[in-house]
Amino acid sequence: MLPAWIEISVLAPVEWHELIADAFALGPCTSVAFGRASLATPEPPAGWDWVRTFVIESDDGPELRARVAGRIAELAASTGAAELSGLELRFRRLPPEDYANSWRKSWKAVRIGAFAITPYDWKGALRAHDLQLFLEPGGAFGTGRHATTRACLRAVSEELRPGQRVLDAGTGSGVLCVAAALRGASQAIGFDIDPNAIPYALDLAQRNRVAQRCEFRVGGFECLGEGEREFDGVLANIFADLIAAHAADMAGRLRRGGWFAFSGCVMHKRETTLAAIAAAGLRVDAVHTRGRWDTYRGVRPK
Repeated sequence: MLPAWIEISVLAPVEWHELIADAFALGPCTSVAFGRASLATPEPPAGWDWVRTFVIESDDGPELRARVAGRIAELAASTGAAELSGLELRFRRLPPEDYANSWRKSWKAVRIGAFAITPYDWKGALRAHDLQLFLEPGGAFGTGRHATTRACLRAVSEELRPGQRVLDAGTGSGVLCVAAALRGASQAIGFDIDPNAIPYALDLAQRNRVAQRCEFRVGGFECLGEGEREFDGVLANIFADLIAAHAADMAGRLRRGGWFAFSGCVMHKRETTLAAIAAAGLRVDAVHTRGRWDTYRGVRPK
């Protein structure tokens, strides 16, 4: 007998969807869906859409609802984004169905550069040159929809050459390492100070059949050996302050002539972030902006 479910939804700016999905990923909440649940759901304004997650009715209650609301409030406070303040959570009882998996029926591949992002058991059609990247949207560390993740995936698609070695600082879900391996990297090393991220990253690499070329570690730059340098590419999808603080560390691991893509930078910190990158001896060749987010791409001059 299928259980009854509670849908938790919030209308929010699309640029914040990935971080809201992360906030939903707690306790009994399972899977994340995007967009209107039905035609009866109000049409969102431009640049906004619905983020939805599901919980079995027996797990619902005041404590869970307070935790979900608290996570959204923490996100608003930590980012300083005014548009995240006062978001209204909606709770709706749904008839019995396997909502943890039924969203897969309508899933469409998310295409970013050479990659087509799909759930693990997706049955849809791919294009001839798609590189299928399995990524479970209900996972706790990112959906691939956020502007900064998309920008880094596009950089991997455009910059990486087969056989190159890649470093990913603040790997999170491991999606950038996995994408690099799918694109042909001979080695992709990712590290993160959050130990909870590593099992998810390892699982993601295994499901994409690139685990033999991906390595994930807990910690910061100190977890890299002194000889682990001369990477062909360095990726960092982290906050602007961290990029500024560790620009020299990243430059020191990148070979001369190697490429980099740094994202997660809010526009109002552009000047200080670019100054730190330049002081580290790196040259920014392009600034890509989407919404409030900057991505910096360039090289370490020869």
